Amino acid sequence: MENISLLEDGMIILCIGMGVVFSFLVIMVWAMNIMSVVIKKINNIFPEEIPDENKYSKKNKVSSDSEIALAIALAYSHR
Repeated sequence: MENISLLEDGMIILCIGMGVVFSFLVIMVWAMNIMSVVIKKINNIFPEEIPDENKYSKKNKVSSDSEIALAIALAYSHR
C-alpha cells in the first residue's frame, strides 16, 4: 500500500509542477504580446531616425578599373 501512496504523491507533484510551468509560459506569452503592442505605439509616437547613407559617404563608392589595376600593381611592386 505504501508504494501506491508514493505513486499518488509523485503524480500530484508532477501535475503541480507541469501546471506551474504551463502557467508561467502562458503569462510570458501574454506579457510579450502586450509589450509588442506597447512598443508599436511608442514607435508611432517616437519614430526612429533612419540615417541617410549618402550623408556619411566621403568617397564615391564606384571606382574605375584603372584605379584597381594601379593598386594591384603598387602592391605587387612592394612585395
